[in-house]
Amino acid sequence: MNHEAFTGRAQAYAKARPGYPDEVIEYIRTLVPPNAVFADIGAGTGIFTALPARYGNRTFAVEPNADMRKELAITLSSFPNVEIIDGSAEATTLSDNSVDVITNAQALNRFDTDAFRSECLRIGKPGFIVASIYNDEIKDDYTGSPRYKKSTEAFYMNPVVREFPNPVFFTREKWLMYYSSMEGVPLESEPGYESYTAELNRRFDQDNVDEILCLNLVTMVYWEKMGEII
Repeated sequence: MNHEAFTGRAQAYAKARPGYPDEVIEYIRTLVPPNAVFADIGAGTGIFTALPARYGNRTFAVEPNADMRKELAITLSSFPNVEIIDGSAEATTLSDNSVDVITNAQALNRFDTDAFRSECLRIGKPGFIVASIYNDEIKDDYTGSPRYKKSTEAFYMNPVVREFPNPVFFTREKWLMYYSSMEGVPLESEPGYESYTAELNRRFDQDNVDEILCLNLVTMVYWEKMGEII
């Protein structure tokens, strides 16, 4: 995993990345005890981490990138039940047998799945679950995102899969910021920025309604009880 991939993009990530429907965390919480301990791996700026935190669950937010951790601290500042950890999916630094639920949102495709599985087996309590959550854009020929499909197939053996509608609405400013939060997209100081931004503006001009562009997203949840695959 390239831990520096989002350096310089954390503020845009926090402000413009889509969130997740409340139904997602409500569903996950039906799978575990009410007082379950969560570990959100690759927590980023805390967009997903805040969901179990709001329910009062003790939550570890594991994030290797320093810029992202700064935004993570801001997002989670009102939650005394959250501990931010400088760690990675492959080396969380969490204690053995310490968590009931291991989540990763928009992140599994960036992990070494074999090393992550080993780390899950180390930190998970008996009967723990792992849940991968990601937003994906629905198109006419939608069959799932290849990059997420590859990672979920590599990690899970027999997952339960659920879908939750998640339409997201963008102003032009937020639309441009959304893409600037993505790895590999040229930043303002980099070559290709002007042409890339022009294409984003063209798409916004083409698809907006009353200066608002809607992305028809779906939130996918893959989960599995790891005790079943030991």
